[in-house]
Amino acid sequence: MHVFDQINPIRTLYANAVVAIGNFDGLHQGHRYLLKHAKETADSLSLPLAVLTFHPHPRAFFNPDGEGFRIMPRAVKAQRLEENGVDYVFFMPFDNEIAALSAHDFVKTILVDGLGSKHVIVGEDFGFGHKREGNIETLSHYGQVFDYRVTALPKLTDDAHAYYGSSRIREALKKGDMAAARSYMNHWWEIEAEVIHGDKRGRTIGYPTANMVLGDLQEPAFGVYACMAGVPDDDEIKWYRAVANFGVRPMFEVRTPLFEVHLFDFDGDLYGKRLRVKLVDYIRAEMKFDSLDALVKQMGKDSVEAQNRINALINNNML
Repeated sequence: MHVFDQINPIRTLYANAVVAIGNFDGLHQGHRYLLKHAKETADSLSLPLAVLTFHPHPRAFFNPDGEGFRIMPRAVKAQRLEENGVDYVFFMPFDNEIAALSAHDFVKTILVDGLGSKHVIVGEDFGFGHKREGNIETLSHYGQVFDYRVTALPKLTDDAHAYYGSSRIREALKKGDMAAARSYMNHWWEIEAEVIHGDKRGRTIGYPTANMVLGDLQEPAFGVYACMAGVPDDDEIKWYRAVANFGVRPMFEVRTPLFEVHLFDFDGDLYGKRLRVKLVDYIRAEMKFDSLDALVKQMGKDSVEAQNRINALINNNML
């Protein structure tokens, strides 16, 4: 799969395409339903399947000082899109210039001149252009002008007739309900960030950690998690069992929430690398301890519990 940050080179590789548009944040079952339809359409027309998505998330652009909101790191989203049959993805840089485009200019500049769209597939509530002035009717009107077809798909609902949506994933993460988040996405929630230098206190107590800041990602519930940590190794990712704490560490009064991952059976330097971490189970809430000895004792218990839960998931073919 090809990944593009600029629209200029796309037409040189792909003259025409079926284009699915959306944030695809979390790539939940509703997203996969849309992509499945788009892939079938692309195959029937012998055309590549493209995805037009946005980076940063438009909400982050309009509310830059708001809390973390994005569910998926960009690298993880790209991987999941490729797994769903996408041939190329254009991460459109959402900025002042893009936000100011009229509906007509969005279609002409991005969809037609940039992507060479022959068939555009969106959700039924799709809005675009300056202040979302464009809708499905607008998109279809310009389709007649510029010779592309439009399919607008209804939202997908579960057995309880509730809509699948990224907001459900965010609510599950806030509660530490990793199983629910997985059921909506069909894969474990995953973060990716650079390992930064911390206070190195973990080394002194026998639990060295890789420290990561989530940035604009949605924060999960504060507490301890059983994890799988992916370490880059040349062109591969090697996965290790791990335990992690996310929060402000009340005992040490850290201001910025920090994600601290201890990898089992790993001995190496992770500083500066981009670590991927799958959160697979919530063990307990964050706690404040009366002494360092009490903290170390609890970390030992957490480590055993994390490995037991990971092993159970592996035995049930869930990892």
